[in-house]
Amino acid sequence: MAWLDRRGRVLGKVSVLDVGAIAVLVLAALAFFWVPAKGGQSVAQLAGGTNQPVEFDLMVRGLAVLKPEELLKVGDRPNLMVRNQPRGQVEVKAVTVLVPRIPVPTLDGKVTVVPDPRLAELYVRDFAVTLAATATVTSDGLVAGGDKIKIGTPVDLEGPRYAVRGSVMDVRF
Repeated sequence: MAWLDRRGRVLGKVSVLDVGAIAVLVLAALAFFWVPAKGGQSVAQLAGGTNQPVEFDLMVRGLAVLKPEELLKVGDRPNLMVRNQPRGQVEVKAVTVLVPRIPVPTLDGKVTVVPDPRLAELYVRDFAVTLAATATVTSDGLVAGGDKIKIGTPVDLEGPRYAVRGSVMDVRF
């Protein structure tokens, strides 16, 4: 008895193309669970860390706002957006409003840093915001809602009256 008949069927029952498709699916499943990713873990194990409370600091630069002290308040729970995808809510732990400052040379050759007096910069402020959340801590860092949060990651905060974008400048867990 021949393995293949005239129509390309194995043992007269299953097409060779069907056997090939099944083999590709099985190999893909094996690769997903057993082939290690960058951290020495498989792709399926990357999210397998521990959930714990974390804090990270966000720098929001150049935000034009009329009343900066009323924008973000301690205790607010804005939505966290990473790469334009919602990643849950975070709690605002601390807010520091930073006034733009400029260096000014003095007559004795020293440089003094003073608040920026230009009218165009009157309402422009920088904010340093400390956020708290519960996230997964893996060997590769912090994962919030399926996205890694690292220093330099751009994130958005969306509240009832604002949507601000900043970048992460510190992560503590």
